[in-house]
Amino acid sequence: MPRTRVFIDPGHGGEDHGATGNGLQEKNIALDLAVRLAKALERYNCQIMLSRYKDVYVAISDRVKAANDWGADLYFSIHVNGHTNINANGYEDYVYPGVPQETADIRKAIHRRLSAVWFNAGRSNRGMKTADFQVLRETRMSAVLVETGFITNPQDAGLLRQVNFRQALADAMAAGIAEALGLEREEADTELEKLRKENRELQQKLTGTIREMEKLRDKLNQIRAIIFS
Repeated sequence: MPRTRVFIDPGHGGEDHGATGNGLQEKNIALDLAVRLAKALERYNCQIMLSRYKDVYVAISDRVKAANDWGADLYFSIHVNGHTNINANGYEDYVYPGVPQETADIRKAIHRRLSAVWFNAGRSNRGMKTADFQVLRETRMSAVLVETGFITNPQDAGLLRQVNFRQALADAMAAGIAEALGLEREEADTELEKLRKENRELQQKLTGTIREMEKLRDKLNQIRAIIFS
């Protein structure tokens, strides 16, 4: 059975910085999260492709074409919000209007995981939204675009600066995607088999030890019988 294909699209890149604020650039945060997400998804039985692996500009049409040509099962686009109102904060995500229920369900699973990370950090859950973005409109698979905080908000930007928080976001993305697509953990299966093997070996050693003890006990009884006869 072919493995599920996840196409990860870190927004912007190269001369296209995306949103900027508080000393941060959207293109860099998006790429960092994408690389972390790809690493986290390696634990699952899936194939992964990124639209860019470094700070280069890739046209939106080329991103969409790459995902379509590859036959991706999910297009996952990572962005960071920006606004003239520096009080705007928190998380939101987008799908194309009128998407099939399958895509809506995928988005719900991802939204639940990611919004919880932001909410637990005291930031806003801005909800599940729709938009006529090119990456959502022209892709031939389920497509979700996430806006991970506001780079223009000092508190959101402070969180995005933290390596541990970005890792928490990537892990939440991976968990949401895995749940939505029904991905199985390869590592978990391998670890379970390792534990089963260790259990079998320990049982064999224990059985051998018991037999040796029984032999020693019988020999001791024979010696005692001779001594006290």
